[in-house]
Amino acid sequence: MKKPRVLVINQYYRPGFEATAQLLGDLCEALSESFDVSVVTGALAIPPAPSGRFDANGVHLVRVPSTTFDRAGLGRRALNYLTFLAGAFLEALRAKRPDVVVCMTDPPVVGDVGLVVARRFRVPLVVISQDVFPEIAVQLGRLENPMVVSLLRSLIRIYVRRADRIVAIGETMRERLVEKGARRERITVIPNWVDTTKVAPASKANPWAQEHGLQERFVVMHSGNIGHAQNLDALVRSTTFLRDLDDLTVAIVGGGARHAALSELVERLEADAVKFLPYQPRELLSHSLSSADLHVVGLARGLAGYVVPSRLYGILAVGRPVLVAAEKESETAQLVSRIGCGVVVPPGRPELLAEAIRRAHSGEYALEEMGRHGREYVVAEADRLVAVGRYERLLTELVGG
Repeated sequence: MKKPRVLVINQYYRPGFEATAQLLGDLCEALSESFDVSVVTGALAIPPAPSGRFDANGVHLVRVPSTTFDRAGLGRRALNYLTFLAGAFLEALRAKRPDVVVCMTDPPVVGDVGLVVARRFRVPLVVISQDVFPEIAVQLGRLENPMVVSLLRSLIRIYVRRADRIVAIGETMRERLVEKGARRERITVIPNWVDTTKVAPASKANPWAQEHGLQERFVVMHSGNIGHAQNLDALVRSTTFLRDLDDLTVAIVGGGARHAALSELVERLEADAVKFLPYQPRELLSHSLSSADLHVVGLARGLAGYVVPSRLYGILAVGRPVLVAAEKESETAQLVSRIGCGVVVPPGRPELLAEAIRRAHSGEYALEEMGRHGREYVVAEADRLVAVGRYERLLTELVGG
């Protein structure tokens, strides 16, 4: 039988390091067993992925020409967005008629492109909301021009109110979307996921840890984007309260818009415990994540429900405990508290982060038990197969309807 055709539009896709790029790759490749999946995405500078047409693991992939400037500056990021949106719009309109259109929220207004394309072909639109914009940028102080904020709110409200389905990645995010005008009955909550067969617990004394001199250290790790939302300044500042812990290493693994500023802060504070490492290939994640005794997941104040850090699932998959620095109403704090896989402290409080790290170092927390609880949870509730099954049911319902 002919497979239903799914047209996906998102700026980032594998081999991009972005969480959405990896998650979307997982999803599309899994869906390709039941659907004919085509993805319209953008070019990448790092890792290099030029424009063109490709077939990758069962997925038809079109990379439209777009600028690939460094995203640290808002102006250059906006130009990347605009060039991608223009190319994606034209490419999607030329595509074979899909049975359903799917968009993530990279860039935030791509849902409007998806809406026009879906209406052009008279098919349903599904928007997977990875964050809630422009509120996240406003809360971070990254977007202050009232005219731009108002324009973006208006553009996003258009597709939020008209999408046939919106996938929220958490319950608090569902409420944020309702506040923006989404109809509650059209919102489905499907958390992000991890492939627990590929990301699994490993010994701390693994080759990656040995290569980077971590096997004999007490390692506190942040692994992922080094951006504004993660509030990593507090983690760096916490090390100034911990100078007496001779075996402490705070490993910050990844890259992003705040990398240079964070490096300057480390130098200024003489935070010698901090060690920067680049993004790691997916095939090394089990070893790199397992090299930590404790992982930190930070979320700046005011962002609860507007963004849900997906890196949490990889940490839980390797059976390591989590120190969450976020508001208690955030999805991450609620989840960690509910399943007992870590400790929660308020955001922006370096002294409380330091206190929790010190207690972990001294053995006051049952770190191994916390890690076991996390692994059990992701296998049952946040494994890739669980999430894909939910998406398959959602898309089948829409195509059949």
